[in-house]
Amino acid sequence: MSQTQIENAADHEKAEAPLIVTRDLSVHYGAVQALNQISLNVSEHLVTAFIGPSGCGKSTLLRCFNRMNDLIDHVKTTGKVTIAGHDIYRSDIDVVQLRKKVGMVFQKSNPFPKSIRENIMYGLRLHGMRESNRLNEVVESSLRSAALWDEVKDRLDTNALTLSGGQQQRLCIARAIAIQPEILLMDEPASALDPVATAKIEELILTLKERYTIVIVTHNMQQATRISDKTAFFYLGALVEYGNTQAIFTNPKNRQTEDYVTGRFG
Repeated sequence: MSQTQIENAADHEKAEAPLIVTRDLSVHYGAVQALNQISLNVSEHLVTAFIGPSGCGKSTLLRCFNRMNDLIDHVKTTGKVTIAGHDIYRSDIDVVQLRKKVGMVFQKSNPFPKSIRENIMYGLRLHGMRESNRLNEVVESSLRSAALWDEVKDRLDTNALTLSGGQQQRLCIARAIAIQPEILLMDEPASALDPVATAKIEELILTLKERYTIVIVTHNMQQATRISDKTAFFYLGALVEYGNTQAIFTNPKNRQTEDYVTGRFG
């Protein structure tokens, strides 16, 4: 093997390096099992899509990565989740720091009823940033990263709730990345948006994956094919198939996967 081939193989291995690893991960809400022994690797700096019918466990798995399920009564999580080699369910894990590292954008945009500027600054102040100049720098850089700066730069002190739905969702993305996470979790971030706003969110995701590892839950098959590098198909709390997105949609190995992506069930 030539030196070039060795370097290319090393680059490929680095690009495919798993950042999030789950092993035999199960989640119960009381007597109801939401996830059944999920084992998968989420690669760094790629977009990974979780697809499957409603109630199949996609969002539950997403919330395992920043321990949001801990906020739900009577939840029981077993198995293992590691991020960058660290077991995030250890008893001594600082969950606040975990959620700084693993940002989340929800299905319904949820800006605070504050100014656009204050929406971005809120998390920064929560994590100890106080210097005015630095706060304003991060507000601008975050809004630029979320492709929103040019639309709002002259009205940063207006209420964020006056923005359109698509702008509000991009503001929520800007708020999430302001605290410099490594991972962005997105739970159907465009499901409530019109096609134009959805296209902007998708373009943004493709740009952001250069800096972040992104995991997205979506019901939109076309969206998954447009923006994701890898796709995992779930059904009744189980992982049915996981692989490169093109293979999942054009040459799935499992009959259930084929039926779902071709619209024959779900």
